[in-house]
Amino acid sequence: MEKTLDCMGMACPLPVINAKKAIDAFTEDGTLIVKVDNDTAVQNLTRLGEHNGFVVTSAQPGEKEYTVTMQVKAGSKKAAEVPADALTCALPSGNGTVVILSGDTMGTGDEQLGKKLMKAFIFALTSQDVLPSKVICYNRGAFLTTEDPDTIKDLKALEEAGVTIMTCGTCLDYYGLKEKLQVGIVSNMYDIVEAQMNASLVVRP
Repeated sequence: MEKTLDCMGMACPLPVINAKKAIDAFTEDGTLIVKVDNDTAVQNLTRLGEHNGFVVTSAQPGEKEYTVTMQVKAGSKKAAEVPADALTCALPSGNGTVVILSGDTMGTGDEQLGKKLMKAFIFALTSQDVLPSKVICYNRGAFLTTEDPDTIKDLKALEEAGVTIMTCGTCLDYYGLKEKLQVGIVSNMYDIVEAQMNASLVVRP
């Protein structure tokens, strides 16, 4: 069977949510074709398909027109049922901690002090005996993965140790930072909510 899903013009995370619903409806193996209008959606849909073990391909037939094709296996385990640390084999066992960085400063008050504290927090995070499973950056937290060399260096060290670094794609687009991402992956609101719901502990500095 083959299904085509038109998600043109849909804001994050609707393409991923609609694709997951379509996948759930497959009663036999088949092909799901999703049409979207931005590269962020392509990346998120590709991750969704690969996370479920599907063969995924993408194409760009026109300007601001993309297609993502998944070879769906009916009855495949849903992404929401996969343990939070299933993609980070290098992590210490039993860790489901998610760190949320919603800004490029820590605490309220003087901005320069806040930025200094945030850099210190991320550096201290690299030296913990048990690392988090994920670090999620959104709103002005997107600047931490794009423009600050000190935090980028420490976040890369965490990534090399097996920590998944996720930055909100909508936030990158809003601040004009999409082409500046230097560490981690572009994420969406569905994955951000899912990561927090599945976490054993959420840390917000």
